[in-house]
Amino acid sequence: MALSLSYAVAPKPTQSIMAMKYQSPLTTSRCRKLNRHCSYGITVLNSVAGKSAAAAAASVSCKLHESTDFAVPRRTMMALILSGFVYSHNAAIAQSVGFREYIDTFDGYSFKYPQNWIQVRGAGADIFFRDPYVLDENISVDISSPSSSNYKSVEDLGTPEEAGMKVMKQYLTEFMSTRLGVRRESSILSTSSKVGSDGRLYYEVEVNIKSYASNNELAVMPEDRVVSLEWDRRYLSVLGVENNRLYELRLQTPERSFAEEESDLREVMNSFQVNEVSV
Repeated sequence: MALSLSYAVAPKPTQSIMAMKYQSPLTTSRCRKLNRHCSYGITVLNSVAGKSAAAAAASVSCKLHESTDFAVPRRTMMALILSGFVYSHNAAIAQSVGFREYIDTFDGYSFKYPQNWIQVRGAGADIFFRDPYVLDENISVDISSPSSSNYKSVEDLGTPEEAGMKVMKQYLTEFMSTRLGVRRESSILSTSSKVGSDGRLYYEVEVNIKSYASNNELAVMPEDRVVSLEWDRRYLSVLGVENNRLYELRLQTPERSFAEEESDLREVMNSFQVNEVSV
């Protein structure tokens, strides 16, 4: 005895839009009975690049069969669904290229940042964005206090090499740890000066810092205090002066990710500008 069944399902509006920086198309289907052979067609209208989402409809037609030739183990079905989701997710990340511009007219600076990065408040910097997937990758801007600084040019820091030493020492001061057995290794990878598109002089500094720590710092015997690498990061700074203040754009990324992210990070660095603030 054969039974044919057809029905239409309209998903809830809250399922069609996700409150994220970008949306990726996602289609799913399932057949609950192992002995059911299903042919399905799904059409989904998603919200992409600012377009409003329309109602999504799915039509499914299933036909019962007495044979078990098309029975799919539940574990296999779940593996297929999950692998499809991971592929769609990775494809969406790969396509999420592009930048947005952040402009601070009050403090006088601007820069571009990857469009899928999110702003984090309360991080201690004037502004802070980070990659939602690689949490060690972020960007921030620090500004010297207007009451305690009177910079006329970035050359007040000395040469680019001297500025690089000051930047590295500042990083090490901020990363000081009270834990036993922690050791930090740092090196200046490069220092340079450039004239930006706005005609102002900027310094660029690149620093590598590695952190080592013992997995058992309270052990009595030295051989039990094995020290291993905790993290290995690259820090890129752009320094500029305007409004008698020192501005520093900071980029942090894991060293293992730098080669892949370098072009985007360079674009962010090149976009940084300081601007005169009208009183």
